[in-house]
Amino acid sequence: MAKTKAAAPKPLTGLQLAEMLKLLKGADSIELKLTVPTGDQRSAIAALGMDPLAAQVRQIVFFDTPDLTLNNAGLVVRARRVQGKGDDSVIKLRPVVPDELPASLRRSPDFTIEVDAMPGGFVCSGSYKAAWGPQAVRKVLFGERPIRKLFTTEQRDFYATHAPDGISLDDLLPLGPITAMKLKFQPKEFPRPIVAELWLYPDGSRILELSTKAPPAEGFQVAAEARAYLASKGVDISGEQQTKTRTALEYYTAIRDVAHK
Repeated sequence: MAKTKAAAPKPLTGLQLAEMLKLLKGADSIELKLTVPTGDQRSAIAALGMDPLAAQVRQIVFFDTPDLTLNNAGLVVRARRVQGKGDDSVIKLRPVVPDELPASLRRSPDFTIEVDAMPGGFVCSGSYKAAWGPQAVRKVLFGERPIRKLFTTEQRDFYATHAPDGISLDDLLPLGPITAMKLKFQPKEFPRPIVAELWLYPDGSRILELSTKAPPAEGFQVAAEARAYLASKGVDISGEQQTKTRTALEYYTAIRDVAHK
């Protein structure tokens, strides 16, 4: 049976645009994202002149409950191993309204507010980040250290404030790791660097996401420039959009459900 083509994302309404503008005023940056349909990924890589050998290998692991209680509450707990660099961790809350966050949180150099925008939607998130040595995540995955050791005191406090009652960091389950390839490149015809991330899921599926960042005040202009550039290269900018995080969480919880039946 032929697969029905997914409907193109609908343009943002006037009310949505007004809401986005309000959020941008309190954000630190905007990240414009586009996921490329699976059948178009090879042609997009070729058209944009991406060199896979220049990509950086990463492993990403999420922490949540079997029924994704944190994700359903808008909280993402993640750690990452990065080739040639140390590990890092983040606790992300979304959606957030910048003006409603405490001033003390906004002053922290480890806390950032970003609007993620893709065709048909956007979300404003607050992220508390930390950097670690190259073996930190590996030790947790091998059970040599508790999960909470991947997060600073400030991150733990942030988690405790926003996590559902009764769920500590050490109660969470590792979901992953997902292997990903990240490539940052500078096209000649586009004024900003573009980041390509290819997430490879264990079942053979993959997500290719293209993104670029901009100051909030330049978000709409950069979005128009990016759209025109990608269209000129034949990249499909009207396909169904996927989120890397949600896809990973749903995949690992699904295989856990099968394993426990």
